[in-house]
Amino acid sequence: MTLSRREFCQVLAAAAAAGMPLAARARAPASLYELPRFGNVSLLHMTDSHAQLLPLYYREPDCNLGVGAARGQPPHLVGRQLLKFYGMRPGTAEAYALSCVDFAAAARRYGKVGGYAHLATLVKRLRADRPGALLLDGGDTWQGSGLSLWSRGQDMVEAQLALGVDVMTGHWEFTYGAERVREVVDGAFKGKVDFVAHNVQTADFGDPVFPSHVVREINGVPVAIIGQAFPYTPIAHPKRFVADWSFGIQEEHLQQVVDAARKAGAAVVALLSHNGMDCDLKLAARVRGLDAILGGHTHDGVPRPVVVSNPDGKTLVTNAGSNGKFLAVLDLDVRDGRLRDYRYRLLPVFAHLLAPDPAMQALIERHRAPHVARLDEQLAVNHALLYRRGNFNGSFDQLILDALLEVKDAQIAFSPGFRWGTTLLPGESLTRERLLDQTAITYPAVTVNEFSGEQVKAILEDVGDNLFNPDPYYQQGGDMVRVGGLSYACEPAAPVGRRISDLRLHGAPLDAGKRYKVAGWASVAEGATGEPVWEVVETYLRSHGPVRASAPTLPRLIGVAGDPGIAT
Repeated sequence: MTLSRREFCQVLAAAAAAGMPLAARARAPASLYELPRFGNVSLLHMTDSHAQLLPLYYREPDCNLGVGAARGQPPHLVGRQLLKFYGMRPGTAEAYALSCVDFAAAARRYGKVGGYAHLATLVKRLRADRPGALLLDGGDTWQGSGLSLWSRGQDMVEAQLALGVDVMTGHWEFTYGAERVREVVDGAFKGKVDFVAHNVQTADFGDPVFPSHVVREINGVPVAIIGQAFPYTPIAHPKRFVADWSFGIQEEHLQQVVDAARKAGAAVVALLSHNGMDCDLKLAARVRGLDAILGGHTHDGVPRPVVVSNPDGKTLVTNAGSNGKFLAVLDLDVRDGRLRDYRYRLLPVFAHLLAPDPAMQALIERHRAPHVARLDEQLAVNHALLYRRGNFNGSFDQLILDALLEVKDAQIAFSPGFRWGTTLLPGESLTRERLLDQTAITYPAVTVNEFSGEQVKAILEDVGDNLFNPDPYYQQGGDMVRVGGLSYACEPAAPVGRRISDLRLHGAPLDAGKRYKVAGWASVAEGATGEPVWEVVETYLRSHGPVRASAPTLPRLIGVAGDPGIAT
């Protein structure tokens, strides 16, 4: 893209205002946010912000493998293969936002992304050009930071209201418990934010817990937004949080809701989903009458919708990344009661190009003020690129595993494959806030158990099937459990029960009948007790020197040669 003199000056001004080196900032075009208006219905979509109110760094995965028909197809593309597929040049602002390529250098060049004050500026700018535009939040909004944990999501609830969210659905929100969710939905959100989820019912009589959908009129066009909460909430988290509610994909019920919305006159029907993109792609091929699925959960930044054919037409399937890093804009041309055409843009939120909205900045500072000293306390000097996201182990996960092994004197350590967690560049302080970005959950207890070698393999096989089952409806969790102290081989495309092999402890084969001391955290078992994981990691950090760069321990992968879902 060639910059005009005016655009170039805008970029320089924004960079100077942000206090950043001009040479490092002059390459992200200010025209990025000058979107021509199109059509008469606009949907703004964000998802999986994980309670990150401030600008941040977030490294996209270098491993995102698809199995079966999903192999090598969006969203299972990473690194240079992703850039080639979408026709993007390495080294550009877009490449930095969407890939892991040369991440540390690109991060220093283009700066932090996201931040609700910067996001608010962008939302206001887009809404000024798009009267009636709806802002949709796909969930995983109230969880992911120390501040949100301590306030039970109150900081994010107020930020959503200030941002002007119109409709949302949920996932990690439910880990604050059903009572807290109802408190917000029936209180602060009432009459302002519609919390929709067609697939959440009472466990006893199957009564709806939330409205299945909402119909809003945009420029005279009736638009139905249906909610799809994360289907496996009671499996992925302790069931006690939602003991009286049932979830599930509920494809047949979704079809009924779509049909009812169409019968009532909706000219556009969209699903606000927290299924994960593979699941959404399957759903789009089977459910009739959906114009679009605006998806989340898998944190995939997908710059173009996947157009899926079904018995009644075509459905656009999107996914809008995570951590407040992107805002998606879906513009629709609706005439004579039908969708005729569309335009879609996935906009990276570059903090240095968007001045912070003063009101939102003040709200953020008000919530942070009582906790700043605690959040900003330095736990270690960091010389590593610390990240999490990817099918297997990340370097921050490795740090947590090392802490579990040493502090709990364990032979093997497990850490959950959560997709959330910000990235630290070499030279940034490892503060308590950055540690809580990786660990702030309502069930953080560290446990120590004795498992046989056979049980260890069974655990890995079970999680591997959640991730690599070729039927997306059976993919029930995050990425692969991270493993410390143990090496193994993984064949993602193998049948269930045969993906994991060659398990070794210090080079010796794991004995199926022998018992081993295993430390872990975030157990979904009822009654799990132990100190919070962040305390264990703090203990480890205080007894060591600076954090040095070290490669995370990864399994030996079988059958993935040439797969564009793994960076070369």
